[in-house]
Amino acid sequence: MTTAAKSFARVAARSTPLISSIKNTTTQNARFIMPRQAFRSSKRGYASESNVKTSSMGLYWGIGAAALAGAGGYFFYNNGGVTSLKEGSAGETRGIFTPTKEDYQKVYNEIARRLDEKDDYDDGSFGPVLVRLAWHCSGTYDKETNTGGSNGATMRFAPEKDHGANAGLHAAQDFMEPVHEKFPWITYSDLWTMGGVCAIQEMQGPTIPWRPGRMDRDISMCTPDGRLPDGAKEQKHLRAIFGRMGFDDREIVALSGAHALGRCHTDRSGFEGPWTFSPTVMSNDYYRLLLGEKWNVRKWNGPKQFQDVTSKSLMMLPTDMALVQDKEFKKHVERYAKDDQVFFAEFRDVMVKLLELGVPFQSKEEDRLILQPLE
Repeated sequence: MTTAAKSFARVAARSTPLISSIKNTTTQNARFIMPRQAFRSSKRGYASESNVKTSSMGLYWGIGAAALAGAGGYFFYNNGGVTSLKEGSAGETRGIFTPTKEDYQKVYNEIARRLDEKDDYDDGSFGPVLVRLAWHCSGTYDKETNTGGSNGATMRFAPEKDHGANAGLHAAQDFMEPVHEKFPWITYSDLWTMGGVCAIQEMQGPTIPWRPGRMDRDISMCTPDGRLPDGAKEQKHLRAIFGRMGFDDREIVALSGAHALGRCHTDRSGFEGPWTFSPTVMSNDYYRLLLGEKWNVRKWNGPKQFQDVTSKSLMMLPTDMALVQDKEFKKHVERYAKDDQVFFAEFRDVMVKLLELGVPFQSKEEDRLILQPLE
């Protein structure tokens, strides 16, 4: 995304009083939808008010291949079914290939290009579900046993892909499969985490440093069910789930800011609706709405969730409301609601930490890459 577009979205967020603007539902499109060249899709503009209405390619060969991938190199084996293993390569079909930053940038660009073209999903972007894929493949980490995390991409297999918390993520995996087919040298583990980075950056979010080095693993490494947060629960549950990964209260609240993006679906989590009016633009509106709006328990046949009083078009989960009901959580909600740059800086750091949990990198932290958004 262009710097100008990002600045516009931030200024609009800061200068528009959230509660008063919620009541005016007729001017949203005119005020906050930018041209395609700025926001890259007319369906993905910023708004602060309501608008009523796998399989493996078989190219990684044995333990040696896994070791090479972990060191940043990839072992190629052409079984006759692949004629072009890497766009722009020297045509390697067998041997060791060590990708450069430029190679990773090409993968990023392909993900971003597909995000731009495939704008018929949910609210106009696959971006939020790519963030969810990166989050869920990383959030299974257990610091006590050093198991789970993004190293492995074990969500490719049952039973992990069938865990209730992962319902609907086949959409993200299917979206990423053509990218893996075009760049078969990258592991799914690296690809999925890069997809989350790309989605955040392309949706006006902060720059997320990223590094490769994850290895794909087999079905034996699938994690047990129950390691991801349950939106129906409250603060004790949040601290248990995130504490298992090594996160403190501040980091829990910062990561929760990803709820600025996307929505819930009744056929997945059972919950329904978006958290914000602009579910394809990264902002601090999630925190501003938590504090500034009044929330009532929704009367419906689904699980307990909260509904905003003003527009009745937004929702919050019990875990979201826990962030303002708990005084230790709430002080961070207040900080992020007040200053989106503070939120972006702390979200960036905790997102890097999440994506790297349990990964046995051969590289150093200073070797992280800054992948550039599409202009």
